[in-house]
Amino acid sequence: MMTAIDQSEHHAALENARREFRDQLIDADLLVPSGIAGLYGRGAVFEDIIDGIDRVVQRAGSAAHGSGIRRLRFPPVFPRDSFEKTDYIASFPNLTGAISTFEGDNKKHRALLGDRDAGLGWDHHLTPAGTMLVSAACHPSYSGLTGTLAQDGTTMDIYGYCFRHEPAIDPARMQAFRMHEFVRVGTPEQAQQHRDSWVPRGLQVLEDLGLSAAPVAANDPFFGRVGKMLAANQLEESLKTELVVRLYDDLDEGTAVVSCNCHRDHFGVTFDIKTEDGEPAHSACVGFGMERIALAMLRTHGLDVARWPARVVAVLEG
Repeated sequence: MMTAIDQSEHHAALENARREFRDQLIDADLLVPSGIAGLYGRGAVFEDIIDGIDRVVQRAGSAAHGSGIRRLRFPPVFPRDSFEKTDYIASFPNLTGAISTFEGDNKKHRALLGDRDAGLGWDHHLTPAGTMLVSAACHPSYSGLTGTLAQDGTTMDIYGYCFRHEPAIDPARMQAFRMHEFVRVGTPEQAQQHRDSWVPRGLQVLEDLGLSAAPVAANDPFFGRVGKMLAANQLEESLKTELVVRLYDDLDEGTAVVSCNCHRDHFGVTFDIKTEDGEPAHSACVGFGMERIALAMLRTHGLDVARWPARVVAVLEG
C-alpha cells in the first residue's frame, strides 16, 4: 500500500509525464495551444491520423451493420429542451456547457462595453440562447426518434464534436473532442447485444491500429453524493465497458479510448421512444474517442508518422 508521500510522488510523476507528452505534441505541431488547458487546435498531420482512424472505424461499422445503418452528423450545439431530457445536467453539471448571447439594445451594449473597459466581468449582460454544447455525440439524435420504432429498431452512425468542461494538463483529457458512435435503439435484447458485440469488435479495431488495449468494467464520474450510488449501480449491473490503453506506462491505470454503454430505457422513457409492443425502447452505444486513439497511436508508435510500422500505415490508408 502506498503511503501519502508515495502517492504524492506518484501523482507528480504522472503529471510530469502528461505535461512532457503535451509539450512534445505542441513542439511537433501536432497540437496547437489556445492558452486554455485542454483546448487545442490540430495540425495537419494530426488531422490526417484522425481521418485514417475514422476510415478504420467506418469499415468496422459497415462490416457489423451493413446498409441498415442511418448515418447522421449533428452540429456541436443542440436545443436546451433536448439537452434537459438527457438528464445530463443532473449527473454531470460540472462538465456542462451552456450558450449565452447578447440580446440587449444600444444602452445595454454601452453598459457591457463599459464593464469590459473597466476590466470587470461582462458575462451578466448575456442571456441564455436556448442552446447547449453537445456532451455526447448521440444526444442530439434521440429527439428525432420520439414515437414508435419499426420492428427492428434503428441503428445510427453518429460522428461529431463534443464538449466537456474538464481542463487538464493531460492531452488525452480535452475540453473539445470528437466521438464516432454506433447507437442501437430497440428492444432490451437488441440494445444489450449491440453493446456486447462491440466490445470484441472495438478491441479488434484497436489491435489493427497497433494498440494494446484491455476491456475494463467501468462507471461514470457522476456528480455529488447521489452520483456515488449511480456509479455503484452502473458498475454492479455491468452497463459500461471501457477499452483502455496505457499512455504513461505503469504510472496510470489506462486511458479509455473506446466506451461501450447500455443506457437501459433511460432515453426511451425521457424521449418517449417506444418499441412495436408499446414498451419504452432501450438503447446502447459504442463511442470511439478519436483524439484519444490518435494520441495513443502517437504515444505507441512515435511522433514521426513516417517511421510508423508499415502494417499500421496500410490500415490507416485502407
